[in-house]
Amino acid sequence: MAKLLIRDLAQVVSPRGPGFPVRGREAMRALDVVENGYVLCEEDVIVEVGRMADLGPVDGEVRELDGRGRAALPGLVDCHTHAVFAGSRAQEFELRSAEASYEELHAVGGGILSTVEATRAAGQDGLRAALERHRRWMLASGTTTVEAKSGYGLDRETELAMLRVVRDAGGVPTWLGAHAVPPEFSSADDYLDFALAEVLPEAAQLAEAADVFLERGAFDASQARRYLEACKEAGLRLRLHADQFTEAGGIPLALELGAISVDHLEATRPEGVRMLAAGDVAAVLLPVAALFLGRPMPPGRELIDAGAIVALASDFNPGSAFAESLPLVCSLACTQLHMTPAEALTACTVNAAHVLGRADRVGRLTPGYAADVLLLDAPDWRYLAYHLGGNHVAEVIQAGVLTA
Repeated sequence: MAKLLIRDLAQVVSPRGPGFPVRGREAMRALDVVENGYVLCEEDVIVEVGRMADLGPVDGEVRELDGRGRAALPGLVDCHTHAVFAGSRAQEFELRSAEASYEELHAVGGGILSTVEATRAAGQDGLRAALERHRRWMLASGTTTVEAKSGYGLDRETELAMLRVVRDAGGVPTWLGAHAVPPEFSSADDYLDFALAEVLPEAAQLAEAADVFLERGAFDASQARRYLEACKEAGLRLRLHADQFTEAGGIPLALELGAISVDHLEATRPEGVRMLAAGDVAAVLLPVAALFLGRPMPPGRELIDAGAIVALASDFNPGSAFAESLPLVCSLACTQLHMTPAEALTACTVNAAHVLGRADRVGRLTPGYAADVLLLDAPDWRYLAYHLGGNHVAEVIQAGVLTA
């Protein structure tokens, strides 16, 4: 494979290294910014980053990409998505926009279980096609590393099929076996009996992590503990959906069990912020979901200032966050969570990569890291968050290959 030289870039910008995760106001705002720079990739790895004035001869076959007027950033990392699903919740969205109640949505078949029905009917080929489509959307917005959860199957066959398609597509699979209670089970405990006995053994061979929806109407803290302890014993890293609508014990449980992250946190109060700042569980913030549902925003500014590990993600899903764009997430982080553009960039690159166990190889533009590069159609890297909803991604390089 020829080397790839991205040259004459207006800026090359990356969270400052080494080390991860990055926590605290000063560290999250620290970026390496090279003006009039270049990035040299060999096969799927970055081998040089520097100023054009310092570029020496490059041996061998070289493909050059003109970066004039463009800023280069690390490929973005989306550490929380539900990108494998079938069907649509457009009708539910319309009804919610007209202020329909939960009971009215349920009466027309809305909610998670409507997606479960469509996803079960799609089959593995249909799920693969759906993920490929969603992945193209994400790539066009600059996302080069994607986590995706199961959780819309809630039976053995579909849950495992979801994990397989994520793994086969090069994504990071998470088993969200405890997302909701499917209609064929009379209680959450009965469903967990099934999931842990019949699905976990094979799910643990396909997934990298396990996740649970700890919330009123889904799974309570004792049920979440049972599920997570079994998954940890099976070798999976632990994650939690928690504090989306209520504080129900998710943060203490995450800290006790050594989870890698606790995600959402729209309902987290100051004591929860203090607990996260004192521990090593990452706070994954999902501002699109809060916006979509009209919920309070998670306390991003407070978490960063307190010293917590903070990451950002899209929460891309059909019901509460139908948006795949991490640049949009960065805009919301700046305008709604009171984060700076540098903090937002750090949160959806190196810190998101930390959540996925990949911060030693993705999330920075530095030699030895993956050749995942985002080129903005702007000379200033801050356009990533500044251009709200704009189509400002010029090119995306993934593993050293320029994507279509």
